[in-house]
Amino acid sequence: MRNVAIIGTGHTKFGVRTDVNLQELAWEAVKQALEEANIDQNEIQYFVVGNVGNWSSEELPAVIVGEYCNLTPKGTMRVEAACSTGSAAIRDAYLAIKSGEADIALVVGVEQMHQAPNPQVVELIGRAGGYFWEFENFGLTFPGYYALHASAYMAKYGMKEEDLGKIAIKNHYYGAKNPYAQFQKEITMEEYLKSKPVAYPLKLLDSSPITDGAAAIVLASEEVAKKITDSPVWIVSQGVASGTANLSRRTDFTHIEAAHIAAQQAYKRARIEFDNAWKNFDVADVHDCFTIAEIMAYEDLGFAKRGEGYLLAREEQTYIGGKIPVNVDGGLKAKGHPIGATGVSMAVSITRQLLYRAHKGTQVEVRNGMGITHNVGGTGHYAYVTIYSTRRPST
Repeated sequence: MRNVAIIGTGHTKFGVRTDVNLQELAWEAVKQALEEANIDQNEIQYFVVGNVGNWSSEELPAVIVGEYCNLTPKGTMRVEAACSTGSAAIRDAYLAIKSGEADIALVVGVEQMHQAPNPQVVELIGRAGGYFWEFENFGLTFPGYYALHASAYMAKYGMKEEDLGKIAIKNHYYGAKNPYAQFQKEITMEEYLKSKPVAYPLKLLDSSPITDGAAAIVLASEEVAKKITDSPVWIVSQGVASGTANLSRRTDFTHIEAAHIAAQQAYKRARIEFDNAWKNFDVADVHDCFTIAEIMAYEDLGFAKRGEGYLLAREEQTYIGGKIPVNVDGGLKAKGHPIGATGVSMAVSITRQLLYRAHKGTQVEVRNGMGITHNVGGTGHYAYVTIYSTRRPST
């Protein structure tokens, strides 16, 4: 089993990207990643396209993207795992290299959600849970799903609405410093509390937006990476887990069990103890589709004990300079959430942080040379936790 490194990254502006079509949007990220890796398309041996695309006119996005980016006839596939699609795409390319099936692979996550009207997109996302039971019978959409989590957490642990607001304020603070972010405006607690209700206790400013965007990474085996770059970022480990389709089958709404299991897997493979795991990482990107999701992520990753995640937010311990900087690129909340691209965008953010290439005002101090991403599909239907390092992992 071989070590796998990231040798190039690419990222587009997130937001309403109806100025281009799907393949043009993907090429913006792919071109940047290839240039950063200093390689040409003909050196890519395999590429994976992460795209959910229910709202898209393109039924075969991998084929369209591959042709436009001049990647054909290299092998390809389209990957879908709801909101964790980008991380699933990374996993496929990562395993292809790790197993020896390829030496250089490209991952591109791309989504153009504004091809459909917003109400239709909200409905399509809502169908991603237990469609016939929860959506058809009870009308649950994803704000409703995460409102159940927030309500349960507040009732059990005493979290306040203002604690959720702290997450939104932090992520908008850093989003305002990220030129790729969809929302580049800071918000106040007053603005947060006055924002429109979506599904109690969640408000508009608790919610990630509908987003278009693309991100790409180039992966290489250790032998190839050493020939191309003197600053690879290694994928140390990845944990993967899944949850039940129907929330009625889950026993606890105050955390996401699949994410917790994925974290345990990733830590075990990286030889990291779960308790106080945060001490190993310089920075984290976690799945904050809604503010409550970030708070649950703190606990599922072992950054805080059960029922104490909201205290990290309240005490502002996840800002740069705090206990563990989280979502200092703006997160899904402010950077945006183009579903198929989100997991790849996280990988780009962590890689650039570890190489001191983050945007001004968002760069953390790199001491351990390690970062982590946490990407959830649906409400824990899928979960991927990935650990990155500037230090070569032992095999």
